[in-house]
Order: sequence, then structure tokens, then C-alpha cells
Amino acid sequence: MSGRRLISLDAMGGDKAPGVVVDGAALALERHPDLRFLIFGDEARVAPLLATRPKLSAAVELRHTADWIASDAKPSAALRGGRNSSMRLAIDAVRAGEADGVVSAGNTGALMALAKFVLRTLGSIDRPAIASFFPTQRGESVMLDLGANVECGADNLVQFAVMGEAFARTVLGVRQPTIGVLNVGSEEMKGHDEVRAAAATLRAGRLAPQFHGFIEGNDITEGTTDVVVTDGFTGNVALKTAEGTARLYSSFLRGAFASSLAAKLGYLLARHALAKLRERTDPRRYNGAMFLGLNGVVVKSHGGTDAVGFANAIGVAADMIANAINARISQELALLGAPPAGDQAAS
Repeated sequence: MSGRRLISLDAMGGDKAPGVVVDGAALALERHPDLRFLIFGDEARVAPLLATRPKLSAAVELRHTADWIASDAKPSAALRGGRNSSMRLAIDAVRAGEADGVVSAGNTGALMALAKFVLRTLGSIDRPAIASFFPTQRGESVMLDLGANVECGADNLVQFAVMGEAFARTVLGVRQPTIGVLNVGSEEMKGHDEVRAAAATLRAGRLAPQFHGFIEGNDITEGTTDVVVTDGFTGNVALKTAEGTARLYSSFLRGAFASSLAAKLGYLLARHALAKLRERTDPRRYNGAMFLGLNGVVVKSHGGTDAVGFANAIGVAADMIANAINARISQELALLGAPPAGDQAAS
């Protein structure tokens, strides 16, 4: 297995498991032939699916468990009774060093609780954050937190900025990612004490040259910054609002093109451009929320996604592993208290 990336998969997590997990793994293997998988799930259900995919089967070790975490299970119940579940065993494989990362489409709260309990957090990270890609007018940005931490102190927001900056630089390939703290206005006096204190810390630290300042909701899609930092309450509301707005406009567009014969003819003329638009805004393209700040790579796939979306989530995990994202975050955390580069040069 030298030089290969081995990812453990929770085969029983998600609305369409285990079929979507197996199909997604097969597609991910086509894109990344060096991948190998540990799949945890009900052998009676998973093995027949693997049997129809010999190439994938050769890259998989299947480990049987009849237990899985229900989609409506409380995190506390998952911690108490999920020791032999497919989700827990997939995470355990990362802790044991058998796998380089884990992907699950299962219960988000349970996955976060189990991953934090089993893997612990990196260095001085107090709370891990859920991060994800956002399509913007300039390309892509990363936004965190998206729901793991409803209430955050200034230190948490600063740590999110460090993690987001490391991710944007190593995975998105942005040389010097810009950072913005989401607020109700761009003026320095706006917002509650926590966001103002976090901004003050970022202005005084090593990331000062990359800190844009406060940004507003419209800046997210405009791509004003490469990293958007916020608490989990605001981030989750922003994410769900964006997803709902995208579905609303898709519905409006379908209705408009079906409204008359002329509109239908217009659709025929515009269908290639619309296909490009669908591809650019396809939520499956951005599937795969990252749990940053854990001592291991953990990626959450949307529970209702299809094989394409699940394959993309596996791709996110593969990229994080290849770019040694946790080592990069640890390096940045170690330098967090150091002065900006300009101050060092002046001294």
C-alpha cells in the first residue's frame, strides 16, 4: 500500500446506502486509481454489490458489521451505543492508522461526536469546524463553520481562520488566501464582541496581510475573500439559504421555459449554455463537507446524494490526505502567536 491513499467508508450511512457508497467508490476509483478502501457494513448487502464491480472489489477490504447509526439518532446515543456501528468502526480505522481518512453520508451530529471522541482535536484547537466549498463569481471559496458550533468565542473564530487559510492554500491552490469574517456590516464597529475581538487578533497576527476585514452576506457569492469565517449558527443559515435559493431559481427557470411554445424554442437554442450553468452550480460538485481541526481526515457527504456526489466527497478526502492538510494546520497553529512577517523584518 506504499504511496497509496486508503480511505475507510461507512457503507450504511445515507439515504441510499449501501448502493450509493459502492457506486460512488467505483467512480472515485476511476478518477483516482491509487485509492484503496476499507468498507464497513452489512456483508449480506454490500458483498453482492461489490461482486458486480470486479475492479472496485480488488481495491476493497470489506469488514462486516450489522450495526449502523440511524439518521435520526442523537449524538449522545451514538456515543453510548454505536461502538460496533459502521460509522464508528470506519472512524476507528483512522485512529488505528489502518486508513488515512474516512467518508460517511450518515448522521452529521453523530459523525462529529464520534469523530471528536475517537480522533480528538489537533493541538490547540478547541472545537473542530465543518467547512465546505462555495461557488463564487471568482471561482471557489471555503466557508466555516457550517453548523458544528452554534456559539463561538473570538479564539474559535481565529482558529477557524487559520484552518480555512491552510485549506485554501493547500487544497484550493490559492497562494495567499484572503480571509473575511462574516458580519452585519463592513465597518469596524459593527457586530458583537466576539467578531470584533477575532478581527482585532487577525489584524495583529501573522495573517494580517491576508485579512480583508469584515464581509457581508453578498460577499460570499461575489468571492470577495477566499475564506469566509463565521459561527456555526450563521454559517448553517447562510448555507441552507443558498441551497434553497438555487433550487428556487431552478424551479423558476424550468417553469419559464415550459410556459409557451416560444419559450420551449428558446430553451432549444439555449440548452448548451444552460447545461454549462447546471454543471457550474450542481450541488454534487461541491459535495463533501470537511471536519477541520480533528486529528484525522473526516469528510461528510450529503445524505441524499447520488454516486457522483459521493465520489466527489471521496475526492475531497483524497485531496486532503495528499496535501497533508492536518500537518499544515498544525504548522499554522504553531505560528499563530508570532508577529506578522513585516514586524519580524523590522525587528
